Amino acid sequence: MASHRRPKQPGRARVTVLTATAAAAVALTSQAAHADPKASKAEVKEKVDKYYEEAEQATEKYNGAKEKQDKLDKQVTDLQDKVARGQEEINKLRNGLGSLATAQYRSGAVDPSLQLLLSSDPESYLEKASTLNQVSAKQADTLKQISEKQRALKQQRQEATGKLKDLAETRKVLGEQKEAVQEKLAAAKEQLNTLTAAERAEVLGEKEKADGAKGGEERAGRGGGGSSRPDLGKDVPTSGRAAAALAAAQGKIGAPYVWGATGPGSFDCSGLTGWAYAQAGVTLPRISQDQANAGTRIYDQSQLKPGDLVLFYGDLHHIGLYAGNGQTLHAPKPGANVRYESMGNMPFQFGVRIG
Repeated sequence: MASHRRPKQPGRARVTVLTATAAAAVALTSQAAHADPKASKAEVKEKVDKYYEEAEQATEKYNGAKEKQDKLDKQVTDLQDKVARGQEEINKLRNGLGSLATAQYRSGAVDPSLQLLLSSDPESYLEKASTLNQVSAKQADTLKQISEKQRALKQQRQEATGKLKDLAETRKVLGEQKEAVQEKLAAAKEQLNTLTAAERAEVLGEKEKADGAKGGEERAGRGGGGSSRPDLGKDVPTSGRAAAALAAAQGKIGAPYVWGATGPGSFDCSGLTGWAYAQAGVTLPRISQDQANAGTRIYDQSQLKPGDLVLFYGDLHHIGLYAGNGQTLHAPKPGANVRYESMGNMPFQFGVRIG
C-alpha cells in the first residue's frame, strides 16, 4: 500500500545554498553575456609598445646605475689599496723608531722623546714643539712622515667609507631598476601571448624585414653576403669615424635586442651605438642621455648625415645611428633585432655629430 506520508521539505540551510548557487549562476551568465571581447591586435600593440617603452626607460636607468657601480667599485678598491699601503708604511716607520728605542734601552738611556712617541699620538707629540730639540733631525723627520701619513690615511678611510655608502645605495637602485625592467617585459609578454605568431611578428614590427631589411638581417645571420636594404639615399658620412661606426652597426643587423647588453652578440639601444663607435676608435658614454652630449647637436633633421647619433623621446631614452634618407639603424626593443626603421615611427629630438 502506497505511503501517504508527506515528502520531507528541504531545510532552511539547503534552501539558502540552492538560492545562492542559482543567483551565482545567473550572475555568471549575465557577466558572460556582457564580458569584454578579446582585445584587438591594435589594442595589444598599444599596450605592448607602452610596456616596451617603459622597459627601455628603466633599462637606461639601469645602465646608468651599473656604470656608476662599476666606477665606485674601482674607486673603493683603489682607496682600500692606498689605505693598506699607507698603514704598511706607517708600521715600517714606527718599527724603525721602535728599534732605535730598543737600542737606547739596552744602553740604559732611552730618549724621553721616544718614550713619549711610543706611548702617544705622534701628531700630538709634534705639537709640543719644546720637545723637538730632544730628538735628532732624522728622528724628527720620521715623526713628521708618520704624522703626515696618518692624516692622509684618515682622509682616505673617510673617503672609502663614503664611497662604500654610495656603492650600497647604487646597488639598491640597480636592483630596483632591474626589477622594473623585468616587470614591464613580463607584462608585455603576457599581452603578446594573446596573439598568434603572425600577429606577434606584426606587433613587434618584424614584418618590416620584408620592406628592405630582411636581406641585411639574413646577411648578418650568415656572417656575410646579401645586400638588400631600404633606400638610404646618397648622403655620405661627415667623417671616417662616422662611416666606420655605421658600417660596424650594419654588420650587426639581425642581432637581438637584449636589455643591458653592449655586444658583440646582442645589444640594447645605447649598447649598439657605443659599441659601433668603439669600433671606430671613439669611446662614448654608456647611456643614451650622456651620449646626447658627446658631440655637436643637430636639430634640423634635414642636416643629418649617415653615422650621426639620433635621439628620440623627450627624456632621450632611445638612440640609434642615422643611416640616411630618413632611416635609423638601431636596436629597437625586446623581441626585435637590430634593423633599419623609419625615423618617423618615433618622436625625433635631435642628432649628435661626433667630432
